[in-house]
Amino acid sequence: MLSFLWTLGSFIVALGILVAVHEWGHFWVARRCGVKVQRFSIGFGKALWRRTDKLGTEYVIAAIPLGGYVKMLDERVEEVPEDQLQFAFNRKPVLKKIAIIAAGPVVNFIFAVFALYLMFLIGVPTSKPMLGNIAEDSIVSRAGITANSVITRVGGRQTLNWEEVNLELMSYIGQSTIPVTWIASGSQTERLTVLDSSQWHFEPETSSAIVSLGFSMYRPDILPILGQVIDNSAADLLGLRVDDKILRLDGTSMQNWEQIVGYVSQRPMQAIVVDVERHGQEVTLTGFIGQRDVNGMPQGFMGFTPTLDKWPEGVLFTYQYGVIDSVGKALDKTWRLMTLSVEMLGKLISGDVSVKNLSGPIAIAQGAGMSASSGIVYFLSFLALISVNLGIINLLPLPVLDGGHLLYYFIELISGRSVPESVQEIGFKIGGIILLLLMSIAIVNDITRL
Repeated sequence: MLSFLWTLGSFIVALGILVAVHEWGHFWVARRCGVKVQRFSIGFGKALWRRTDKLGTEYVIAAIPLGGYVKMLDERVEEVPEDQLQFAFNRKPVLKKIAIIAAGPVVNFIFAVFALYLMFLIGVPTSKPMLGNIAEDSIVSRAGITANSVITRVGGRQTLNWEEVNLELMSYIGQSTIPVTWIASGSQTERLTVLDSSQWHFEPETSSAIVSLGFSMYRPDILPILGQVIDNSAADLLGLRVDDKILRLDGTSMQNWEQIVGYVSQRPMQAIVVDVERHGQEVTLTGFIGQRDVNGMPQGFMGFTPTLDKWPEGVLFTYQYGVIDSVGKALDKTWRLMTLSVEMLGKLISGDVSVKNLSGPIAIAQGAGMSASSGIVYFLSFLALISVNLGIINLLPLPVLDGGHLLYYFIELISGRSVPESVQEIGFKIGGIILLLLMSIAIVNDITRL
């Protein structure tokens, strides 16, 4: 229940920030262009809070936190008094209309730069893209890339961590080759290998781009040495202590942690004899395995956790830059997120990417909850990603979106005449149907993933 509330709260905060940023862009430029803004609303439906400023703009926080809007004075919507006509949106020159509509997506991109700037300034704990075991008979294994190597580039772009590797691999979906630059363990020389991705089958709902190619992220070995013993647990009652090395369970030699977990989980509430190495001496302990329910089934549980082997030197680092350098890094990453978003939309249209990849509000809520749980820098990264996507989607030439309005105004700018309202109305209906269809697919995908 607490996890659900945390996810919901994170989702509301994230969406509230992004909607406020987007609508503020429309609002700020509208006022600078001399348009009267009647309402600035975050959310839809019943107003939970409202305030009116000295210029007559009503600020509202509404009950349904799934969007927002800026209501401007407009003769097409309501009758406007004669003395207010100069402040009506529809009376403004077409270039001012374009500026007002484009401001929402543009501010989304600016906010992404700001969020990533803060992220780089604070610093992101991460690791170099060092490979663990290579999957047998995979695209990577056939290319000859070896375990413990470090991926330095995918295509022409540098990859400092696994997130960047994943983003760049995504851009090669639908292509027959993927150029990968890597450094073998113990070497200082970069090697360029071209992966044959003509038979690459990537299913986002079951794996990542990294795993589907045969890569795996390096992780230190899990040692059969206790790193924590929970108070009053079965392990504590048995007499196990931190730094004990488990040698045998009931006389059976334990070679790794997975073997220990498998042995214990199958024997809830059974007696057990544990042989451990403690301070260089072998100690024998006797007691009982505990129990916990997993999906309604009893499972053995001791209440201890292992220790990890040490990471290789230099693999772990903090992705951090100074006040000036963070600006360039934030701009570069925002631009890459923008271009990748456009590329993925193109692949969706061409069929290289399935509509199964579309995500809706449930997936966004889960992402918000997980990133917020991981820390502020990860939440900032999540906000930047969604802000970029929100900006790109709003620029699509669907009449119900900002991009559709911009399409009409560019036609007006070129032709010198506004698009007839009857044509606009038809466009709005078609755009609404397409948008509803896409949202329905995204929500079905979310539910299927759950």
